[in-house]
Amino acid sequence: MTASNPLHDESTTAHLDSTAHLMNRISSQLASQLSLVALDGRRRPEAPALVVVAHGSRDPRALSTVRALLDKVRALRPGLPVHLGHIELNEPLLPDTLAALDGDQAILVPLLLSRGYHIKRDIPDMAAESRVRARVAGALGPHPLLVEALYSRLVEAGWRTRMDEPTRRESAVVLAAAGSRDPESKLDTAHTAHLLANRLGVPVIPAYATTAAPTVEDALKSLSARGRTRVAVASYFTAPGRFATECAEAAPWIASAPLGTHPAMARLLLHRYDQMLATPVTTAPELASA
Repeated sequence: MTASNPLHDESTTAHLDSTAHLMNRISSQLASQLSLVALDGRRRPEAPALVVVAHGSRDPRALSTVRALLDKVRALRPGLPVHLGHIELNEPLLPDTLAALDGDQAILVPLLLSRGYHIKRDIPDMAAESRVRARVAGALGPHPLLVEALYSRLVEAGWRTRMDEPTRRESAVVLAAAGSRDPESKLDTAHTAHLLANRLGVPVIPAYATTAAPTVEDALKSLSARGRTRVAVASYFTAPGRFATECAEAAPWIASAPLGTHPAMARLLLHRYDQMLATPVTTAPELASA
């Protein structure tokens, strides 16, 4: 009798666990259905689709990275329709994505780190030409979640979370971004550099792969002239590509990986979506991007 008790206990526990799991599933499904019903009994309108708008790249790693990032977004927000559209170079292009949507509403969240022509003109123009009532969120940056991702990528590359004062005086970071002719893009990148400098406790200099100045090479030379001999390059790119590779190759010490599928990126995409969802339609999109 004594020997049979453990078997009996295990069977009972397994049955209870199975019952609890089933009840949790039922509760979850019921809550999901109730969320579609307003207090007056009428069905709530469906949430607008989230359309993540990527730039597009000839590097196949970029597309696979963006797709993996969207999978993380879907895992964080089950039931939310999440779609991908590109400005150029990759399919699906944004107009095609909008044309294929089941619903007639969407919130477009650019997978872009700063303000510029794509956010101000390209994406709104594409949205205006579609049948979908689409609102465009602001750039992802600057934002503390980007700093979280940048910091994490630097630590992965070998940045010390603790350093003595002599090492700190020798250390610095170049924040390597793509670059834009739009002066507001430089302001956004500079703001992110400032936030990252506060997090790291060392100078962070914004630099650019193209179009804007200073270049990554010039920033590295400037820091070296100031006695900063232990300089890391922080990759301020959403995915791998030519610019990210060239900037990393210029690093005299370590270079971090692109932001990619870092969990903070998925959370930030949903944060921008939620901001637009809570913003009155009459409010300009730029006001919701802080």
